[in-house]
Amino acid sequence: MPENTEPAPETQKAVSEENGHAEEQPTEETNGVEKKEDSVKEKEEPVKEMKAVVLLSFGGYKGVKIMKKPEPTPQNGEVLIRVKACGLNFQDLITRLGAIDSPPKTPSVMGFECAGEIEAIGEEVEGFEIGDRVVALPEFKAWAEFCCVPAKFVYKLPNEISFNDAAAISMNFVVAHIIVNELLSLKPGKTVLVHSAAGGVGLAIVQLLRMIDGITIFGVCSKSKHEELKDVGIDHLIDRNDYVNEIRKISSEGVDVVLDCMCGEDCNRGYGLLKPMGKYLLYGSANVVTGETKSFFSVARSWWQVDKVSPIKLFDENKSFSGFNLRHLMYQQNGADYVRKAMNEVFNMFIDGKIKPKIDSTWAFEDICDAMQKMHDRKNIGKILLDPAQEPKPKPPTPVKVKVKKEKKEKVTSPTKEEPPKAEGGESAENGKAEENGKAEENGKAEENGKAEEEKPAAENGTDKVEEVKVAEEVKAAA
Repeated sequence: MPENTEPAPETQKAVSEENGHAEEQPTEETNGVEKKEDSVKEKEEPVKEMKAVVLLSFGGYKGVKIMKKPEPTPQNGEVLIRVKACGLNFQDLITRLGAIDSPPKTPSVMGFECAGEIEAIGEEVEGFEIGDRVVALPEFKAWAEFCCVPAKFVYKLPNEISFNDAAAISMNFVVAHIIVNELLSLKPGKTVLVHSAAGGVGLAIVQLLRMIDGITIFGVCSKSKHEELKDVGIDHLIDRNDYVNEIRKISSEGVDVVLDCMCGEDCNRGYGLLKPMGKYLLYGSANVVTGETKSFFSVARSWWQVDKVSPIKLFDENKSFSGFNLRHLMYQQNGADYVRKAMNEVFNMFIDGKIKPKIDSTWAFEDICDAMQKMHDRKNIGKILLDPAQEPKPKPPTPVKVKVKKEKKEKVTSPTKEEPPKAEGGESAENGKAEENGKAEENGKAEENGKAEEEKPAAENGTDKVEEVKVAEEVKAAA
């Protein structure tokens, strides 16, 4: 008898359990793969982008572009700001040229000043919450829809200050406040020369000087701006072209204080205007910007034109020479706490109505080159702002180039006139007319030809009869 090959019930159960386990295992693996795919899909979500003003290369305006960049994520000690307003400063022009010390690596987002709301907070940040209204002074990266800034350079805004006012007063009035109230010890009866008196910092300095009794202000700026500045509190508005002689006419001894943001030859002129016990303070180098592109010659000349002032000369003439650089104080010399104190004092002066920024104009990111050109040409009176949400100005239509055909010089019996422009369907209409004219001409020719053929035989027959009569007469004569 053949052996029973059918497995025992216990063996079948074991086999089925093993097979069942084997059949269930791939399903679990498949689910695991699906879960991994889902997680990969979540990770591969499109990166959020933002609009930013990017410096691609140093030099002219061709290196400045509006681009889409990934939204930044705040790192330790940083906050992410949704930008509402930005400030344009002269050091932005110097940065574009590459004439600033320690320039950023390109491509890089531009801008030193912005105001907005906190969108996210990094680790180890205290004193800020999401939604706080703030103004910030980052080293570059401010001109974007989102900006990550170390918390030590971010300042909470009082409710009384709008984003535009914050971007207009933060850097300009902090510089002015430190210069006037910290570095100078002014008393009634002193005279002060302010360069670029129509600019953002210049007007801020004038407002703070007006709080001190008995101060006489000499403001140097383009003559075209004098009419608009006649009510800001400047005692003597002087054209920049010949300001040394004009000041000497009013004050033969010179001035007590020179506040210079120009550098170059103006350093020597300003130092020469100082009275004994006078103070000269350099806080900018606008003369470096002489053209659209960087000129190493102009940069070198701006510095080499400054006479070397030795301590012995200062000692002999009883004069003081000093400088102030806010950027270096904040980012290189650990002056963040000092600047925060100054910023809070500026906010209090604004709330008390003691200061008020003058905003020259507000521009869209797309019009940044036009805004820079206005500042470069010294045409602004007050602060120039940028608004990332503002629509760009419409561009003028590009003129259509019309090709003018040169008339060929030909001898003609009568002048020809150019045909008027053809309307839609003109070609078909003209073709129709041409066909009708062609048919008419053919019909006319056919009619003429028919008549000619009819008349031709008659004419030919008449000629034959005349010839026959002549021949008959000649025969008769011969006979």
